[in-house]
Amino acid sequence: MTTLRITFPGRRYHATPWGHHVNEGLVEWPPSPWRLLRALLSVGFTACGWREVPGRARELFEQLAPILPRYRLPSAAAAHTRHFMPAPVKRTLVLDTWAQMDGGELLVHWPVELRAGPREILGELAGRVNYLGRSESWVEASLVEGEAGCDPNCTPEEQAPGFEAGWDQVALLAPMDPLRYSRWREESLSRAGGDPKQESPASRRKRPTASLATAHSAYPPDLIACLLAETTFLRDHGWSRPPGSRRVLYRRPSNALEAGPPRRRVSTEPPRSVDCMLLALTSPSGNDRTLPGITRVLPQGELLHRSLVAQCDGSCPSLTGCNSEGAPLKGHGHAHLLHLDLDGDGHIEHCLIWAPGGLDDRAQSAVRAVRRTFTKGGLLPLRLAVAGLGGREEMRALGGRLGEAMQKVLGNPGGSRIWRSMTPFVAPRYLKKRGKNTLSGQVEAELASRNLATARVETLNPRDARFLRFRHFVTSRIRGSAPKSTRAYSLELTFKEPVEGPLALGYGSHFGLGLFQAVDLE
Repeated sequence: MTTLRITFPGRRYHATPWGHHVNEGLVEWPPSPWRLLRALLSVGFTACGWREVPGRARELFEQLAPILPRYRLPSAAAAHTRHFMPAPVKRTLVLDTWAQMDGGELLVHWPVELRAGPREILGELAGRVNYLGRSESWVEASLVEGEAGCDPNCTPEEQAPGFEAGWDQVALLAPMDPLRYSRWREESLSRAGGDPKQESPASRRKRPTASLATAHSAYPPDLIACLLAETTFLRDHGWSRPPGSRRVLYRRPSNALEAGPPRRRVSTEPPRSVDCMLLALTSPSGNDRTLPGITRVLPQGELLHRSLVAQCDGSCPSLTGCNSEGAPLKGHGHAHLLHLDLDGDGHIEHCLIWAPGGLDDRAQSAVRAVRRTFTKGGLLPLRLAVAGLGGREEMRALGGRLGEAMQKVLGNPGGSRIWRSMTPFVAPRYLKKRGKNTLSGQVEAELASRNLATARVETLNPRDARFLRFRHFVTSRIRGSAPKSTRAYSLELTFKEPVEGPLALGYGSHFGLGLFQAVDLE
């Protein structure tokens, strides 16, 4: 038995059935026997250095030509793109259709035993085939040993007569039997221009020499020559179908080439709750300099929060921060919208949505549904896309600079002891010189409300170059209560035991203010 295994590294197969226009949007699936044999012949000349077809190769093709192969088709879906060709008066719509395969392999099985020589030639030719159909249809082919391919799902109609539900009938182009072609050629020549070998000398003298030459040139001498015929030859001699070919009917499963949107996999497992969702922000122009400045984390957090609440219709406590009756939730388990400047250019390009109590499936769907947000002075909305999803470990595992920057926000896997202000801390209550409402007292109260241990609080020099821009941060919400003090502090917290981030404290901490970064990273 002879079987070829064909895989599609580019996951696409482009080929238009013979006799159809490319704009009809049809795909020749499976590849016709005629196309397969022509592809094997082609690489003999382009990759194996043939100047003419060698004897062993002729034996190979003469054995394979009269036998209709059977196919084992992988799962595939019909896909297409459409575009208009530019023209000064009329633009033509062009369809580009292909079979999309995300895995699997195509097996082509000829029920014939080949001798060692032709089989060796077939293996060499198959290994050199790099595309099938159009040049962007990359393939890798190999000759399969053993009985692989004996479980076909696409067979010639003559081998399985009758029409049943669940099956489609497709017409493919296949070569004729070489002996049958020779007989057909002789009969055609006799009708078209006569055969000089069979005619009498008197008949040949009566027939013009030019008509005899034209008739013979239109019919290739054998089936191999038919397979090698080029499009210009067919067009010049008026062939609507290649000489030496025949149309055969195949049966394939009705879902062999599915059309329509891909089927969604239905999971029986409950959706996984996650702690973090990382969003990427981009401007319509793609220029990072047009993104909002890092000093606007508070208003950007408010704008995004309004979009999320509208998307979930106010019924998702982890995003709204309120229960079903509209009362604020106690604690800080709901979402923090932390806008970040991870590349250090002074502009916001990411937003970490972090909810210690978890984001369920409804919350995740709402976040994914919000595709845009706005900024002050922006003519067009900013685009949003999910760049990461999961827990803290999955955020740290993000590749490249993104993962390194997230490490500062999250701290070491086991926690970090020293944390320094990334955005300014704004006290939630009036500051007092003594008592529990001093600056350190309010920080301790914020830590206690988050079930964190006490820490040594150090106020850093606001004139330090690292914190000069803190004075320019927006520190009052557009909606909601105003802070008791708008003064922005830069702090450093030192814990006795490691604490895992993100760490956000004080007024506006759910919208990006009071965010700390780990200093003692490993």
